[in-house]
Amino acid sequence: MVLVKVGDEMSDFRELVALVALLRYGSFQKSQMGLRQRLIDGDLPSQILLEESDPELLRQSASRDVEQWVVAGERPLSWLDVDYPQQLREVHDFPPVIFVRGRLLNRDQGVCIVGSRDAGQPSIDAALEIARLVVDAGWTVVSGLARGIDTAAHSEALTHGGRTVAVIGNGIDRVYPAENRHLQHVIEQRGLVLSQFWPETSPTKFSFPMRNAVMSAYASATIIVSAKESSGTRHQAKQVAAHGRPLVVSRSVYEHTTWGRKLVDDPSVLARVAYSVDEAVSHAMDMATFSVSDLALA
Repeated sequence: MVLVKVGDEMSDFRELVALVALLRYGSFQKSQMGLRQRLIDGDLPSQILLEESDPELLRQSASRDVEQWVVAGERPLSWLDVDYPQQLREVHDFPPVIFVRGRLLNRDQGVCIVGSRDAGQPSIDAALEIARLVVDAGWTVVSGLARGIDTAAHSEALTHGGRTVAVIGNGIDRVYPAENRHLQHVIEQRGLVLSQFWPETSPTKFSFPMRNAVMSAYASATIIVSAKESSGTRHQAKQVAAHGRPLVVSRSVYEHTTWGRKLVDDPSVLARVAYSVDEAVSHAMDMATFSVSDLALA
């Protein structure tokens, strides 16, 4: 992967504006795949923008957007920005532009804890204990700010004095679900909220699977605490496998979902089943550490 270093703040802003223009008003509104490949190949957004029919008009519209976002505290980062999370650069389906509120870390080592929105109390208790163990190990708790398992994981990480990152399926200026408004605000103050969607974007049934891809990419490993056969969590599991990241599923997920069994039993997928919360965290961290070391030696 080629990473073009732009060089200074003025150039960074110019390239961010050009990227927003291409994605929001230009030829890449419906599909980002071609743009991602050109960025990987080393083409600058400002160069690609010149291929549009009216690049200056697009640039002006995008410039107004970016300036408004910055004033509102909705910090946009482009793939070219030095502060763009390195772990997102490592996947093929990286979001070219993200929005953040909170504190970015250079290399945030985190475990994603996810599961059903309607999880029962035993699963909630398991998520709480997993979050405590992750924090005790000095790692970040990553989740999606949804009801159920996500809310439990975020809340316990904060209660336990740890860091948590919320990857959300709507604009960073929106809150979903509404009852998590205070929780989202606290995470902004003490951790990080990240979104790949334009500000003012409401959540849809399509945005959550897209959010899951970014959660998978951001975290060093994913633990699925509870899920049903048709659960949206299966999208996260499949993304983790596609990204080559470690996946741990609980015994119930392994025994009661075909996709859970298929992923764990597939020798090409870095996945394991855990029979306790301690085992879940141990598997996740051991596989994540091995993966990073293996990449460093490659």
